[in-house]
Amino acid sequence: MGDRELGVLVHGAGWVSGEHIKAFQNNPHTRVVAISSRKMESVRRRAQQAGLEGIGMYTDLDRALRHEGVDIVSVCTPQHLHAENTIQATEAGKHIVIEKPVANNMQELRAMRDAVRSAGVKTVVSFVLRWNPLFETLKSLIADDAFGRVYYVEADYQHHIASWWTGFEDARKKDTGVGAMLVGGCHALDAARWFAGQETEEAARVVEVFAYRGGWRKGTGLEYNYLAGTWSDNSPPLEYEGLEVFLLRFASGAIGKVSVNFDCIMPYTFPIQIFGDKGSVKDNRIWSHKFPGQKKWIEIPTILPDSADVTHHPFQGEIDHFVNCILNNRESHCNLEDAYHTHEVIFAAQECYETGRPVKLP
Repeated sequence: MGDRELGVLVHGAGWVSGEHIKAFQNNPHTRVVAISSRKMESVRRRAQQAGLEGIGMYTDLDRALRHEGVDIVSVCTPQHLHAENTIQATEAGKHIVIEKPVANNMQELRAMRDAVRSAGVKTVVSFVLRWNPLFETLKSLIADDAFGRVYYVEADYQHHIASWWTGFEDARKKDTGVGAMLVGGCHALDAARWFAGQETEEAARVVEVFAYRGGWRKGTGLEYNYLAGTWSDNSPPLEYEGLEVFLLRFASGAIGKVSVNFDCIMPYTFPIQIFGDKGSVKDNRIWSHKFPGQKKWIEIPTILPDSADVTHHPFQGEIDHFVNCILNNRESHCNLEDAYHTHEVIFAAQECYETGRPVKLP
C-alpha cells in the first residue's frame, strides 16, 4: 500500500458529515483539508466540533473543489443535491464518497454513472451497513457455505422518521425525498442484494420487482417521537406513503422481500432473515449444517444494525475500505456502478405503482 496522504473535502455540514470527518481523521492516509456547505455558519461549527484549524471553508462547491490538495470529496448534502454535487466532483477529477440515496430519478442516476465512467474516478456509496459487524459475519458465513444456496432473503427498514430528524423537511417532500424506500429503505434493499449474493464481495442482481405501498401517515400532521415517547398532531406531513413492500426475483433464482415502514409506532429496527438449503438466519441467530447435532439457535454476540444514530454506523469501515481501494487502484464492491442497480430497482417499483404489473430489469 502507498504511504501518500490524501486530502479530503467534506461537502455538506449536517449530522452525517461529522461521522465522515471522524473516519477520515482516524485513517492514517487521509487529512480533511476543506469543508463546504450552503451556510458558512454551518461550516465553521462543523470545523470547530471536529477540532479542525487552518482548513479551507467554502459556501461554493466549485471554489472548494479548487482548494489545493483535494483528492477525495465526501458528498453529505441533502439527497436531491447528490447527483449535481457528484457530477461536479467527477468533472474536477476527484474520488467520491456519496451518501445514499445517490439520485432522485433515473435521469440523474444515468448522468452520474456516465460522468464517473468518463472521469475514471473511484466511488463508494454509503450503504454503510455492509461494514456492520453482523453483516460482515453473515456475509463471510454465506461465502463459506454455512447456509448453502441462498433461496430466500428478507430485510426490513422500520423507522418512524419524523420532524425530530434535522433532515426531515427535505426528506418528507415528494419532490426532494421521492419516497420512503429511496429515503431510508434503500438500506434494506441493499442488504437483501448483499445477502442473496453467494460470494464474498457479490451483491445479487434483481431481475424482476413487484411492489405495494400503503400505511396511514401520508398527508397527516400526526407523528410519534419515539426518542421522547411523545406525540404531535401539527407536524409537517409526509407527502408520500410511509409503507412500501417489494417482492424481488434475483438472477440466481432466489426470491426476496424488502420493506420500509415510516409509519410504525416503535423504535428503529432492521430485522433480517436468510434461508438456504443448508441453514437459516434470523437476525443474529443462526442454524447451520456446519454444527452437527445443533439443538438450539446459535446466537452471534455482535453489534446489530438496530440503531438510527449515525454515530452507531460503521463509517470507519467504509472509509478505510475506500481509501484502500484508491491507494491500491481497485474498485469498491459498493461503488456507484453497484448502487446504480439498487436505485434502478426502486425506480422500477415506482413504475409498478402506476401500472400494477411486475417490472423486469434492467
